[in-house]
Amino acid sequence: MRIDVSSYIPGSSPVHACDARVKIVLLAAYSVALFLVDTWTGLALCALLFVAVAASSGVPVRRFFALLVPVYVIAGFAVLFNGFAFDVSQAVPGTVPTVLGGASAGMLASSPPVALIGSFGFVPAGFARGCFFAARIVLLVVASLVVTYTTTSTALTDALADFLRPLRRLRVPVDDIAMVFSLALRFIPVTAEEFGRVHDAQQARGAAFAEGTLWQRLRAWQTVLIPLFVGLFRRADALAAAMDARCYGAGAARTSLRDRRFTAKGAGVLAVGIAACAALAWFL
Repeated sequence: MRIDVSSYIPGSSPVHACDARVKIVLLAAYSVALFLVDTWTGLALCALLFVAVAASSGVPVRRFFALLVPVYVIAGFAVLFNGFAFDVSQAVPGTVPTVLGGASAGMLASSPPVALIGSFGFVPAGFARGCFFAARIVLLVVASLVVTYTTTSTALTDALADFLRPLRRLRVPVDDIAMVFSLALRFIPVTAEEFGRVHDAQQARGAAFAEGTLWQRLRAWQTVLIPLFVGLFRRADALAAAMDARCYGAGAARTSLRDRRFTAKGAGVLAVGIAACAALAWFL
């Protein structure tokens, strides 16, 4: 039950040294390009772009794909629901309209559906599109992992504060929003650690989490969830008292320890990255 929630992996690669604001903007551009690309060639180039960035980051490849079981399940459902139809007579090749986020069936676009049991059958063109959607989902997730693995939570919070800075003119509490975001990120490993500790303690006391009926298992998990939430509320109360003792929100303008000036190098990386994503989305 020890959950590995560590995200940032220290390193000295060019990706680690890149400005967090640049990485977030490029991630958004890459995500948009993934949904605009509708050919297998374009998808392959997007995958190649991810491989190049991931290799330059120095992060082990297994860290990108080891914890994506929920993503694999979603990708599997995408392939399953697109590759099979209850009425294959309605799955006519070449009749799928081209829409935003669409996908090409490639060489299987003209392949006729195959009836398996009655009207239920396999649709080759739908299977190809399902594989396209699955690959798109996986690339979208692993691209976001590149950012989280090479950027500290503090840098992400500072980048969020910089993005929200224009809203200060509308009296939006930008600093408070950034602080809440930072606390949420920091509480994730704390919550996972507390969860594992309570689970081990209750299991040592004889709690049966994998035995009995479904209702009995759910009742066993109550012995974990209730102490977990109580402990989290206690931590939140202690944190609030500590912030109040340090005069948080006294009214003075907040300052930053680090200088977050946007450099010419960051601007160049941003321009090249956006141009590459725009070229992929436009031509492929």
